[in-house]
Amino acid sequence: MRNGSLWKVVPSVLTTANLFCGFYGIIAALREDFYQAAIAILVAVVFDGLDGKVARLTKTTSNFGVEYDSLADLLSFGVAPSLILYLWALEPVGRFGWIAAFIFVICGALRLARFNVQVGQSSSFHFTGLPIPAAAGMVASLILLGKDVIAFAEPQPVVILGVACGLAFLMISNIKYRSFKNMRLKGRHPNWLILMIIPIFALILKPELLIFAVFVVYIVSGPVEQVVAHHRLMRESRAH
Repeated sequence: MRNGSLWKVVPSVLTTANLFCGFYGIIAALREDFYQAAIAILVAVVFDGLDGKVARLTKTTSNFGVEYDSLADLLSFGVAPSLILYLWALEPVGRFGWIAAFIFVICGALRLARFNVQVGQSSSFHFTGLPIPAAAGMVASLILLGKDVIAFAEPQPVVILGVACGLAFLMISNIKYRSFKNMRLKGRHPNWLILMIIPIFALILKPELLIFAVFVVYIVSGPVEQVVAHHRLMRESRAH
């Protein structure tokens, strides 16, 4: 196989790995091994980030890759997290639990469909609505947090129900989230080195807490930036 053909296959292989992790997460949840299920979802997030990055770097992006990636994402970040949520925390609240889990799935599917329609049309610097991998990562990080933080060891169904519906709303909202696709670290930026030290130590000491904090900061960043931008526009309009 020539090198050119090999590079064309790599993104699809990474997407398949993403799909496998989502499927394994479902199997682990059915065994009530929620910690392993959460790990599988987070690994799927990593593979999902890599397949798009590799496709762009090697200039092997295609409509097939976009569709295959969305199908994998729907399983790994829609169906799997919702089932994990239901079996982990929402089953005690009966129909409200599975309805909330289904709302998470349908909003994730709508988010992916909107993304596919907007490919090549919207800015590459921002996503419209919370990306579904971030919503799934938030679910996984909550479960991981229960390993070391006693307050999260026994999930509160009502709280988790609110979290599921909140994430679902953010996915279908028009709130802008940074994509980081074109982020560059070239040049002299010594502050980046200082900022990297803190996460490294946190990852070593309390990885679950760091992962949780990363997803929380990203999820909150969208609404916060929207509010700040609105206030800036209001000030500029008054000035004129």
